[in-house]
Amino acid sequence: MTPFAPSDKDDPAPLRLAVWSGPRSLAAPLMRSFAQLPGCVVLDEPLYAAFLARTGARHPLRERILAQGEPELDRAIARCLAPAPGARLIYQKHMTRHLPEGADLEWTDALTNVFLIRDPARVLASYVAKGIVPELWELGIHQQLEMFERASDMLGRACPVVDAEDLRADPERVLRALCERVGIAFDARMLRWAPGRRAYEGPWGAFWYDALEESTGFIGPSAPPAALTDEAAELAEACRPAYRMLRAHAL
Repeated sequence: MTPFAPSDKDDPAPLRLAVWSGPRSLAAPLMRSFAQLPGCVVLDEPLYAAFLARTGARHPLRERILAQGEPELDRAIARCLAPAPGARLIYQKHMTRHLPEGADLEWTDALTNVFLIRDPARVLASYVAKGIVPELWELGIHQQLEMFERASDMLGRACPVVDAEDLRADPERVLRALCERVGIAFDARMLRWAPGRRAYEGPWGAFWYDALEESTGFIGPSAPPAALTDEAAELAEACRPAYRMLRAHAL
């Protein structure tokens, strides 16, 4: 295998790599890591605007997201499957909560699906630091497990699972293992990047990506999570069985 380079009309179709995560799970740094690969096109949460339009959720920067994104789910999905001239890799950062309950997932069969997880206590601590306590469904872990089981059945083996804490602790090992599983070559450029914003990042980055914009790579093992409120601790425990089931398949 060789690192990706821009394709021409005789090259095969690009790999559509869909990374499904819950919130506050290092999804943005992983996106930036893959964006370092030549020939990579990035879609940052392409279903987000449709989620906001459908649910009416009052998220930060809601109006800007709706104005800049695609509020119709069918059209947003079509964008995930659309051609991208010159691309060898189309990296899609997704949140499982952005899909409606009971959604037809047949379109995801055209994707190479990866699942990014994080210890629920750390997810909730990250939310609490922002002054937010989410609802259980917003954490997306149960949707992740359902999607993982379906996608793995279709694939005939377990889909790749990445635990965010493993990624922080040993990014090269995890990225090498992930690249091998999805059939691309690891590139050392995936480990470092320049600080600042990127044109492919969604407008919500102004609220959520402050640490990412200052970063130049994965920042090493995290400290123990801060103490949670009773409400947040209950949410973390409700997520833990699904997390453990996914964690059993982590790279």
